[in-house]
Amino acid sequence: MKLVELFLDQLKSEENSTRRVLQQVPEGRNDWKPHEKSMPLGYLSALVAGMPGWIEFMVNRDELDIASPGAAKFKPEVPATNRDLVASFEGSLAKARAALQATSDEHLLKPWKFVVGGHVADERPRYMMIRDAVFSHMAHHRGQLTVYLRLNESKVPAVYGPSADER
Repeated sequence: MKLVELFLDQLKSEENSTRRVLQQVPEGRNDWKPHEKSMPLGYLSALVAGMPGWIEFMVNRDELDIASPGAAKFKPEVPATNRDLVASFEGSLAKARAALQATSDEHLLKPWKFVVGGHVADERPRYMMIRDAVFSHMAHHRGQLTVYLRLNESKVPAVYGPSADER
């Protein structure tokens, strides 16, 4: 199996469960957080919704300096409504699919850099960065988001197996 096919399949595999989690995010609670050191619910949900879109800039750019002036466009905007949150996710998926369909396995073997203020924080082949910084990272934050849902009395949908709310 080719890397591009693998990633398109992985995107499809994660799509429905992530959408179902995002659909349960309560409106009007964007500033809520379980602890002062935690990120707010709105930011976390926007982060999860936008993460598939990171594939697009990993495919089409050689690096991202998160501390550069132009990096502000990569920070998630917190939607006011759940409908806008899910629409953001759909747009993110579309960008990821388009980028993957337009690239090659050879390109995914080329290095990609994550830079912070001119310092290279991570540099690995694109396919590794997509695997770890998108898919694994998204699973982590989606799991975090399900805890936020539970603490806000929202239903927690099944992700990889049954949920107490879906039996």
